[in-house]
Amino acid sequence: MTLIVVAEPPPLETNADGVVRVGKTRVTLDTVIAGFNQGATAEEIVYRYPSLNLADVYTTIGFYLNHQQEVETYLQQRRKQAQEIRQMNESRFDSQGLRDRLLARKAQKQST
Repeated sequence: MTLIVVAEPPPLETNADGVVRVGKTRVTLDTVIAGFNQGATAEEIVYRYPSLNLADVYTTIGFYLNHQQEVETYLQQRRKQAQEIRQMNESRFDSQGLRDRLLARKAQKQST
């Protein structure tokens, strides 16, 4: 019997917002690579995110190792976007004011 070796594309899909997800899950490439870079094994990543398929995680890690510069560029862009969104939200919504209102509401409920 002859083993037929076939190259399979990585299980990565980019959604309409430009976010790369692993397989048919909502788990992002960012999440898998962050876990890997923190020392987690593929099995540990699947344990943390059970919707993932072990083979997909191994393939994703392999893709990252073979295309590290491109993936790091993508991850840096995602971090920059997240920071911009965080700053925009912080400027639009006063979190301290929200906290104060919630504490006042809680105190009012406790006094009644």
